[in-house]
Amino acid sequence: MAHTQPDGFLAQPPAGGGGVLVLHAWWGLNDTIKAVCTRLADAGFTAFAPDLYHGQVARTIPDAEALAQALDARYPQARVEVADAAAFLSERVDQSSRGLAVIGFSLGAFYALDLSVSAPELVHSVVLFYGAGDGDFSRARAAYLGHFAENDPYEPQAGVDALEEALKQAGRPVTFYRYSGTGHWFFEPDRPDAYDPAAASLAWERTLAFLKRPITA
Repeated sequence: MAHTQPDGFLAQPPAGGGGVLVLHAWWGLNDTIKAVCTRLADAGFTAFAPDLYHGQVARTIPDAEALAQALDARYPQARVEVADAAAFLSERVDQSSRGLAVIGFSLGAFYALDLSVSAPELVHSVVLFYGAGDGDFSRARAAYLGHFAENDPYEPQAGVDALEEALKQAGRPVTFYRYSGTGHWFFEPDRPDAYDPAAASLAWERTLAFLKRPITA
């Protein structure tokens, strides 16, 4: 049975291509995340960003913290919503792409990592933007690309290093970049106190090259 579109934002290219699930940061499904989906569609991908906050968007850190805490409180349901979004997207992409890529921003990175373990047959690529996590990645089949800030109180280097090592120990292809002089949210133009255009541009180029590489397994 076909999945109906969950709450979220869908961007499609003129012709069919691979699918990319985009998981938002603790701000919610804001214009920045929608723009990422549109840019992915312009690059030939079908992109879908589920709205895990169902219409709520934060503009201040206290509001974002409150929304993120509420999401944490219903973590099992949030995982189901991410899985449903992945199933919806997978039905709308070229099946020769052999699954989906997932991009997670900050809070969304945790759910991207989780999906790569809980649905290993579906996720072939994971891109993390200044978000990490831990866990057992022995079931994962994905390759991993990470973009991390040099100065990030939300995601200390020790956690990033531990994740990188865990992925390597699980035998997964992994490439993590650290962007000197940057802080959390360096990719997001609506965070002018943190946005770094040069780092954001480089991270995007690296992301597209990663997503466009041949999928061999």
